[in-house]
Amino acid sequence: MSRFLIVCLPLTGHAYRALAVADELADRGHEVAWCGPKSFFRPLTGPDATLFPTGSRLLREQAGHGIAALKSLWQEYLIPMGRFMLPAAEAAMAAFQPHVVVSDQHALAGALAAHRHGLRWVTLATGAMELTRPLATLPRVDAWVRGQVVALAEQAGIASAGLDPLFSPHLVIAFTTTALTGEQPFPGHFALVGAALREHPRDFPWHLLDPARRTVLVTAGTLATDLAADFYQRAAAALAPLGGTTQAVIVGPPAVLRDLPGNVLAVPAAPMLDLLPRVAAVVSHGGMNTVSESLVHGVPLVLAPIRHDQPVVAAQVVRAGAGIRVPFSRVQPGRLRQALVTVLADPSYRIAARRVGDSLTAAGGAATAADRLEAIAQA
Repeated sequence: MSRFLIVCLPLTGHAYRALAVADELADRGHEVAWCGPKSFFRPLTGPDATLFPTGSRLLREQAGHGIAALKSLWQEYLIPMGRFMLPAAEAAMAAFQPHVVVSDQHALAGALAAHRHGLRWVTLATGAMELTRPLATLPRVDAWVRGQVVALAEQAGIASAGLDPLFSPHLVIAFTTTALTGEQPFPGHFALVGAALREHPRDFPWHLLDPARRTVLVTAGTLATDLAADFYQRAAAALAPLGGTTQAVIVGPPAVLRDLPGNVLAVPAAPMLDLLPRVAAVVSHGGMNTVSESLVHGVPLVLAPIRHDQPVVAAQVVRAGAGIRVPFSRVQPGRLRQALVTVLADPSYRIAARRVGDSLTAAGGAATAADRLEAIAQA
């Protein structure tokens, strides 16, 4: 039996992938502990899990789009969160004495503390923002991001030029495959394990789904609440004329989901893995989790990316032929409806979605990730 300490940010997309891997490790008899905000992780991990709390830090609404959003993410959240979590991560490692530290790629404190303690550490790359280095075409922006990370490491007393806390030198686990990233070379210690799925049980009004109509799911994720209201209204307007054949489920805050057409059902949350087998298409912001969950179920997408790695993920889906991209802030109901009708009517999108989804499943997900982690622990 080995001990694994998971250091993770309190973000749903990051946490669910880590939880899937943690469940697999625990099922194999390993001891798993967590380091993160108690208010976020305790409801997810349950009362019996070992949790080293970091305290909580407010995630402010990020700037809307593009480079401004990227800078806001690093300056106002990732770097301050790394600094904030570092003392707790170090205390957790001293108390738990893990064989391996498993660090969310953007929970920088995990990598820095593991390095300082001389522990083997593994990166969990839950998204596409760093993995495929999309900022390579913007060298000044890329250098700025790297500079932020280097400065944080130096503040932690780490001046090693060979340390990159975003990428473990031992193992990087990425929840994707080359069916999405494209055929590009990755270092030998990178493991592309596909989709690691983990459902959080939720109530859902199943009786309101009409089996005589196809179902479309609309979601803009958990972090875009201030931006989503207008998009949801435009999506509802796009779907209204399709009422004879199509029913939509919009997942979002009830306060912004008012006066919806009769064929649009609004819910605050949904059990994605139970719902997706009944869904014909997904309209999404392009978050990696929603995309991978949809593709695993062979569901094509209309993608309206907002910021961060979402444009990168959307571009990957479009390149794979599994979806259509539209502009989040500017798409009007007519254009959104046209994109949706296209992915519903043209079988090539569903065929491509199934092909990519099969790749994500075949890669092994949480089981493959656990295999690789066990090998690191035993090395």
